[in-house]
Amino acid sequence: MEHYDVVIVGSGHGAAQAAIALRQNGHEDSILMVSRDRNPPYERPPLSKEYLAGEKPFERIQIRPEKFWSDKHVELRLGRNVNEVDPVARELVLSDETRIAYRKLIWAAGGDARRLSCPGSDLAGIHYIRTRRDVDTLKEELGTGGKRAVIVGAGYIGLEAAAVLRKLDCEVTVVEMLDRVLARVAGPELSEFYAAYHREQGVDLRLSTGVDTIQGEDGRVRAVVTDSGETIACDVIVAGIGIVPSVGPLIAAGAAGSSGVDVDTFGRTTLDDIYAIGDCAAHANPYADNKVIRLESVQNANDMASVAAKAIMGDKQDYDAVPWFWSNQYDLRLQTVGISIAHDQTVLRGDPAEKKFSVIYLREGKVIALDCVNNTKDYVQGRKLVMDRAEIDPDLLADASVPLKEMR
Repeated sequence: MEHYDVVIVGSGHGAAQAAIALRQNGHEDSILMVSRDRNPPYERPPLSKEYLAGEKPFERIQIRPEKFWSDKHVELRLGRNVNEVDPVARELVLSDETRIAYRKLIWAAGGDARRLSCPGSDLAGIHYIRTRRDVDTLKEELGTGGKRAVIVGAGYIGLEAAAVLRKLDCEVTVVEMLDRVLARVAGPELSEFYAAYHREQGVDLRLSTGVDTIQGEDGRVRAVVTDSGETIACDVIVAGIGIVPSVGPLIAAGAAGSSGVDVDTFGRTTLDDIYAIGDCAAHANPYADNKVIRLESVQNANDMASVAAKAIMGDKQDYDAVPWFWSNQYDLRLQTVGISIAHDQTVLRGDPAEKKFSVIYLREGKVIALDCVNNTKDYVQGRKLVMDRAEIDPDLLADASVPLKEMR
């Protein structure tokens, strides 16, 4: 039996920040990070952008140089899964049957890419962008002649991948079941702008269209058949249809949760001395009208990690971080602050034709979120409006000649 004071499960942003925050807050005892990924902690957002495009090597997307972890006395146990959690004995069973005892456990395992489930979804040539290995495999296939791509899903991952593949001179068709792109994260104004821009870049965008069957030849994909009966020839498929939270062992051990695992304002699960952070942690978010949600973002992972680390060190502080996100597509940089869930009004600020504008979301007259395209000034200044739930006349918000910082 091996014994560690704190065991962190996962090696993404949340896991890395949890280890860093523990050391920064004076934790001097042993820390073990266990991950099924075989690489030391690295950034996930560049996978569908700069890393896929070949603009950044792996070394530049590592969260810290590998030596950092040994210098901080954080032991990495890579290439291993956690199969069981015993919250009574405070023990873990790894995929290599190693048993690990812990005093505190931080679950930062994130999620698995949601898989396609239609006939033919087991063929070679279907890719999911979740890990370095996923992208390396896709890049290898693109380098050996895979120039016709079908992307399933028009969320952030799907559209970012579409932008990169167009840069790589691929023929790209995006298939989306809903009637607009970015439907789960943005309002219609932004969706219309991004749909038009992708089409300008040569993307064949099919909305309100599902995948019925995937056809293959010699075990590899050759075409997608849509629910309307159309056949789209392809060499590779990239699916970006969300994630399934990786919380099975915690739920099996008795932790509460339906979509992910439930945590309180300090990141604690319903199991003693077990915390959960990041993509897999369902929490009541003050910027979503205290609805219980999961946030899949670097900001959320890092801030929840810091809250959990402080709680472990006896400094309990409620999680109250302003959510923010970003997405790079072509020459467009989208920056979002706040959560637009249940908005009842939008204000367009600026001209989309100039590729610099913002969409401001209101609920009951209060600013709850902003989507800013190539408009960092609005993004930075709008953060305070979101934090204050500012009530400002919509006509004034729409006047791009008046800085947002003057509207308080």
